[in-house]
Amino acid sequence: MPQRTDDNGAAGLAGRRGRAARNDAAILDAAREVFLADPKAPVAAVAERAGVGMSALYRRYPGKEDLLRKLCHDGLRHWIEEAEAAETEPDAWTALTGFLTRIVDADVHSLTVHLAGTFTPTEEMRRDAQRAGVLMDRLVERAHAAGRLRRDVVAEDMGLVLESCAAVRVPDPGRTGELRRRCLAMLLAGLAADGAGPLPGPPPAPGELEWRWRRSG
Repeated sequence: MPQRTDDNGAAGLAGRRGRAARNDAAILDAAREVFLADPKAPVAAVAERAGVGMSALYRRYPGKEDLLRKLCHDGLRHWIEEAEAAETEPDAWTALTGFLTRIVDADVHSLTVHLAGTFTPTEEMRRDAQRAGVLMDRLVERAHAAGRLRRDVVAEDMGLVLESCAAVRVPDPGRTGELRRRCLAMLLAGLAADGAGPLPGPPPAPGELEWRWRRSG
């Protein structure tokens, strides 16, 4: 005989879980849009954009810092996933350029750069950031060893490349994506080993670009 389910049974629980998951996705999507426009915006603006009540938001994220950390940590985890996937690519130059392209397409840096210094990172985030640094070093070292990446480029330069692309933004999201791809292609041409002339100035030192992540105020 088929097992019955009611509003208090497994089916009801699954329904509540489904709604919770949808609410969480809506909150994160709204938070990304709101904080990209104004990192100082209140969480009430996020709830309004997401179409959820403040109680629903606070059940998931007790404070604004919790929400900011979640957004940035998700971006960092995506960065690591893409870098790990790039390590499986046999061609060193394709591994590096493909990774950079996917990160630009995912728009990871727009949010992380905007929110740097607005919250206190957790120890897990610090460990993931170290992991990300190791992966970036490997991709750059492989490209150097293959003779495809100019020798005066260091891993820290990749942050400048990604931030440059993230700075490109027009009202039309599709056009933004096109222009960012164009920007990246021009930058990659300068990174190639056959690039003309030496780069001006010393490269970024390890940790030099991390000052923004120190909590301000």
